[in-house]
Amino acid sequence: MFSWLARRRRRQGVAAGNEADQGSHWLAVADLMAALMMIFLFLALLHMVQVERESAVHTEVRNEAAALRAAIYSVLEEEFREDLPRWNAELDRDSLTLRFREPEVLFERSSARIRPRFEAILEDFMPRYAEQLRPFAEVIREVRIEGHTSSEWAGSDDALDAYFGNMDLSQRRTRAVLEYAYQLEPLQEADWFRSRVAAVGLSSSRRVLDERGEEDRRASRRVEFSVLTDFEARLLGAGTASDEAGPRPLEARVR
Repeated sequence: MFSWLARRRRRQGVAAGNEADQGSHWLAVADLMAALMMIFLFLALLHMVQVERESAVHTEVRNEAAALRAAIYSVLEEEFREDLPRWNAELDRDSLTLRFREPEVLFERSSARIRPRFEAILEDFMPRYAEQLRPFAEVIREVRIEGHTSSEWAGSDDALDAYFGNMDLSQRRTRAVLEYAYQLEPLQEADWFRSRVAAVGLSSSRRVLDERGEEDRRASRRVEFSVLTDFEARLLGAGTASDEAGPRPLEARVR
């Protein structure tokens, strides 16, 4: 009888020990899950902070870009306001492009030879243009001289032949403009301008269309001066070490 009671008590003790072990096991698991949950919440919070920071940087860069592009447009518009009508030129606010639209004034027909009237315009325009852009040199990635043609090409009805024929012509024309500009004494000392200016011939790839969607050949033959800034690269590089020092104020850039 006593041995039976002893065995029963031992079994009860073992069962109680097993229950205690199981309780301790589940308590450890619960503690582990709680710790993992805290880590997850911390990582989620860290990600949200990073996203908000990058969004704020992008917004700041976009706002700075808009302010500086508006400032560039303002100084160019003020400088050339009275000249644009007599040059038959226009200044586009969105693209910061100054466009010469008078093909009969620009070059000899089917030639890269600059007409005397356009030479006189360039002699007046180029030094003033470079001087107005000089305060923004730090944010200007490129000053691009673009040559554009119509799709027309004398002596060939083949569209591909016409395209590459006009490509060669537009490239020679923009080079002629750049070479003429480099001969002007004020630009010979403008190192910042020379390091950024580029001559690009685009053939008929950007034709001007009329209200019916048909090519306006006369308007397509033009020369454009465009300002390209470096804000696109800044947006792509937002959040890098260069941002740690913080963006410099607008006044520090416009000298």
